[in-house]
Amino acid sequence: MPPSYGSFPPPIRLDGTTLEGGGQLLRLALSLSSLTKIPIRVTDIRGKRGSKGNPGKGGGLKTSHLAGTEWLAQATSAETVGMEVKSRELTFRPAIYGVDTLASAFSDSPTDEELEPGPEKLEVSKASFWRDMYEGGVRALHIAMSTPGSVFLVLQAILPYMLFSSASLSKDSDRPIPVRLTIEGGTNVNASLSYEYASQVLFPMLHSKLGIGPITMNLQHRGWSFGRADVGSVIFDITPISPRQTLSAFSFTDRGEVTKIHVSVLASTSNARNSIRNLVVGELTPRYPTAEILFPVDEDSRNNKRLYLLLVAETANGFRLGRDWLYDQKINPAKLDQTYQKLVSKVIRDLGHELAHGGCVDEHLQDQLVVFQALAEGESNVGGGEASLHTQTTRWVVEQILGPRFDKEGTCRGIGFKAGQRQWQRPESDASDEFDESLERLNIHTR
Repeated sequence: MPPSYGSFPPPIRLDGTTLEGGGQLLRLALSLSSLTKIPIRVTDIRGKRGSKGNPGKGGGLKTSHLAGTEWLAQATSAETVGMEVKSRELTFRPAIYGVDTLASAFSDSPTDEELEPGPEKLEVSKASFWRDMYEGGVRALHIAMSTPGSVFLVLQAILPYMLFSSASLSKDSDRPIPVRLTIEGGTNVNASLSYEYASQVLFPMLHSKLGIGPITMNLQHRGWSFGRADVGSVIFDITPISPRQTLSAFSFTDRGEVTKIHVSVLASTSNARNSIRNLVVGELTPRYPTAEILFPVDEDSRNNKRLYLLLVAETANGFRLGRDWLYDQKINPAKLDQTYQKLVSKVIRDLGHELAHGGCVDEHLQDQLVVFQALAEGESNVGGGEASLHTQTTRWVVEQILGPRFDKEGTCRGIGFKAGQRQWQRPESDASDEFDESLERLNIHTR
C-alpha cells in the first residue's frame, strides 16, 4: 500500500561542502531521490568549487547540473525550489503517489501495441531543453545543452533512474522499454569522464561484471572544453533492468595479470600522435613486457590545444582499469616534445598507481559503482584501492539517503531495489532494514 504520513515528510538535508564538495554529491542525491521518492535538500551546492583563494566562488548549479535535474524533476513530477543556474541550494521532492510521468502519457505507461513501429510519433512531452517520445518501439529521449558541459555527468545523474524506474516498463508485458538517449554537450571535458573512458571501461565493466545493459554509444560529434568550445552529441542505447528483477550482488577479488593495454590518442596532427604513441610504447614495454599493446583510437582533435591520452589495462580475468589526461596546461609550440613527454609520463604513472594497489577497478570506476552496490541485492565489494575523496563522498550520500553502510574494505549490503517497484510494494527482508530506517526518519511508513 502507498506510504502513510504522520506529517508531510521533511527533505533529507545534505551539506554540499561535505568531503569532495562537488557536483558528484548532487548527482547521486538526485538519482536516489528520484528512485525512492525520498525528498532531499542540498545546501551550499558545489561549495568547494572555485579558486584556491576563494574556494566557494565557483559553486552553485551549472548548466550541466541543471540538465539532469530538470529531466529528473519532470520525470518524477517533482516539486523543486532553487532549480536554476548558479543556485546554491536545491529542494527536490518527487511525487510519491501515481506513476513516473514520462512513461505514462498513455494509460499509465505505453502498451505493447503503442510501442510497435508505426508512422506516428507518440509525443509524451516536448520542451526547449529536452524531449521524450515513443518511436518504433524505443523510448527516444533528447537532452540538449548549449555549452560543452559533460555529457557523461548528465548521464551519471539519470542512468540509475532509467535502468531501475517504472518509467522504463511497458504496462502489459514483462519486457523493459529500450531507451535511445541523445545528449548534446561535451564528450571530452576536463575533470570528467571522457567518451573513450566510458566506451572502453565504464560500460564494458557494467555489462560484463554487473550484468547491466548492454549500453552502447554512437558518437555523432565530439564536444570539447579546450580549444574552440564545441558542443558534441552522443546517442546511447540503453537496456533497462527487467521488471521486478534486482541487481545481483557482485564481488571483485581476483584481478588477474595484465594481458593487454589499450592506447587511445587524440591530437591535432599525425606527427603529434606518432610521437605520443612512440613514447607510450617505449615506456610501457619494459614495464609490462608480456602485455599486448593495442591502439583502438588514433584521431585528429582538430585543434592544437587539444591533447588527450587514455591507457586501459585489460586483465586475464576481464577487468579494465584506465587512466587518462585531457592536457590542461599551456602548450608551447617550441617545446612540443616536452609536452608530449609530460602527457605520457603522467598517464603511465597514474596507471601504474592503479595497478600497484592490486584492486580490480580504478578510482574513477570505484565511485561510479557505489550506487549499484547500494541498490543491489546482498553484499557487494568492488575490490579497488584506497577510497578516493569522490568515492568517500558517494558512499556518504548513500548512507544518508538509503541507510546501508560501507565498511573499511568498501563492502556494502544493498537494499535489493526491484526494477519498476515502488518502495512501499517491497516485501519484508533483512537486506532492506537499513533503508526502512531511513524512511522512518522521514515519518514514511512502509510496513
